[in-house]
Amino acid sequence: SARGEGRRRSVACGRGRGSMISSILLINLKGEILIWRAYKDNVSRAEWQVFCNRVVAAKESRDKPVQSINGVHFIHTMQGDVVLVAATKDNINVILTIKVLYKMVDIFKAYFGGSFDESQVRRNFVLIYELLDEILDYGYPQILEADVLKKYITQGNSKSIDLNDQETLKKITVQATGVCSWRAEGIKHRKNEVHIDVVENVNILMSAKRESLRADVAGQILVKCQLSGMPECKFGMNDKLVMSSADKTRSTDKGIALDDYRFHQCVRLSKFDVDREITFIPPDGVFELMTYRITENIESPFKLLPNVKMLGRNKLELSLQVTAMYDKNITATNVQIDIPCPKNTARGIVHKIDHGRARFEPSKGAIVWRIRRFPGRHEYTVLAEVELASTVTDKQWVKPPITMSFDVPQFTASGLRVRFLKVQEKSNYKPVKWIRYLTRAGSYQHRI
Repeated sequence: SARGEGRRRSVACGRGRGSMISSILLINLKGEILIWRAYKDNVSRAEWQVFCNRVVAAKESRDKPVQSINGVHFIHTMQGDVVLVAATKDNINVILTIKVLYKMVDIFKAYFGGSFDESQVRRNFVLIYELLDEILDYGYPQILEADVLKKYITQGNSKSIDLNDQETLKKITVQATGVCSWRAEGIKHRKNEVHIDVVENVNILMSAKRESLRADVAGQILVKCQLSGMPECKFGMNDKLVMSSADKTRSTDKGIALDDYRFHQCVRLSKFDVDREITFIPPDGVFELMTYRITENIESPFKLLPNVKMLGRNKLELSLQVTAMYDKNITATNVQIDIPCPKNTARGIVHKIDHGRARFEPSKGAIVWRIRRFPGRHEYTVLAEVELASTVTDKQWVKPPITMSFDVPQFTASGLRVRFLKVQEKSNYKPVKWIRYLTRAGSYQHRI
């Protein structure tokens, strides 16, 4: 069976029988136990109650995901008004256990329409017990894919499989216990397509002297896969470690240096370590292939030149020049710039604006400049006058930074580029490939 096969695989992976999760609990914020599923009987209810009273109900040390009380290790995470806890007396892999807890939340949300809270737990406790029996087998992670679970654990009017159909049961068992649990066999699409979106959030902090204090990119590569069969995809980017000297000579692109990265479970890590190519059998549909962080050679999409000039005791002038540093054929959208004003601002008057709309918004305490479309290599200026209300104490204005938000399509602040995307499948079809780039503002600030 799937459960028996899962147990054999768990032991075969080299994890000793002693190192496993003893029990899983779902607890509300009052410390009341909602769900208790024990896989081993070495953690008693009295030991659980100590954790509930000391940590959950007392609201102490909730920010510590690992608690050891009287020889019992409690690994927990909070989701809304529910605390998910795994308990053990063994020396288990903590990161793996936390990942399992997060996957449990994803599975519950997939069953409960995207939400997961105490009321959902109370309404669906029978279903949750069924899921916990399949997610973990004897305390070992077994099936963590919601799509696989939904084939034989159903709810409401969901169509159930025929349990007498041996061929269907065999396919589910292979998918649940095989090396590719995230993708079923026999998937067919009329049109074979794969979409790759490279989305970057750029974080910039500039000093008042226009010196860079922080520049980094947090990016993610999203894939929408509509491929038939069991395709193997190879994905390469302009990584410094694999670009030859000839590549660097021919192109102005010197490659990127990845500081941190994390892959979807479908990626073959051993192949990436050898040739730095991302090889994977993709899940069907939309998924996050990888996330990464880059701190070298970050290209800021905008250059800001702010200026603050006092015009007497109760008046000051604010000016800002913004230049788009990306190519002419690229146009940024949804650009918003917040220019802070003193707290005792009575009113703000915009005297000059080259493009877009700007006005003083008291709720934000800033002059907000909105530009729907900002073409590359263009330069725009705004000039405003701020009148200040008289105050009893003449406190010096501590100037907050200018903040900015934007979307720049077909541009990456890190310089990351997809060098190739290969799809191999035994039927040798030629899929349509789409690649898009998008840079968004993360924490984008310029001090004045």
